[in-house]
Amino acid sequence: MFRRAAASTFFRHALSTSPYSSSAAAAAAAASSSAVNSIILRSLKEHFLEVSKMTPPPKVSPPKPYTIVKGALDQASGPVLRRGYGDAGEEISISVARLANIMPPGADYDSDDDDGGGGGVSESISQLFLHVDISRPGSSKSLQFLCGLYPDAVGIHSVCLRPKTAESGTAGLAGKGGDGYQGRIFQELDENVRDAFHHYIEARGINEKLFPFLQAWLYVKDHRNLIRWFKSVGTLISEPKSE
Repeated sequence: MFRRAAASTFFRHALSTSPYSSSAAAAAAAASSSAVNSIILRSLKEHFLEVSKMTPPPKVSPPKPYTIVKGALDQASGPVLRRGYGDAGEEISISVARLANIMPPGADYDSDDDDGGGGGVSESISQLFLHVDISRPGSSKSLQFLCGLYPDAVGIHSVCLRPKTAESGTAGLAGKGGDGYQGRIFQELDENVRDAFHHYIEARGINEKLFPFLQAWLYVKDHRNLIRWFKSVGTLISEPKSE
């Protein structure tokens, strides 16, 4: 009786650890992974085709004398528009991002998607955040503004003096950055000072007239990024694993 029980235990153990059992489990896992990959790839392809059919916004040119920075659409961050200003040779550059992507969770701003739909460009990007860099030749620092841009207005969130080498563009929009004293919170400044700064940027063409171009530009950039993302993820999932 004891011998039969021992033999039965031995055979069960041998079967559970046999190469056949292990290979069968591996094959089942591989089949399950392949099925999941197929589902993901099919979904990615469907959404890729849907996004590819989206109608781009009408072509809009920036207000003169601003010019588009070459290659800006293909950069993760950095200036979108540039211009010169005045006899002193001021150099002005503007970077842009969605306001919703910059403000922290719970911040007091209206959602870009209040209608719950995914309509056209005017419905999906209605609030923009600008980083404005104003510098002069020979100066080691630049005056930098963070502004909210809307279809009918522009408002200054903050203003500071930073080294020209400090990080600029949308990558640095949310951070204070820079060394030393950054100045008072803008809303704590005297009203006359705040008004003067608004006149200062208005004289340099930083106003609501920038909105149509920057809105359309962001829409095109988001569309390109989404297409690129679908392709990259699909390629990664479909690539055969190296042995």
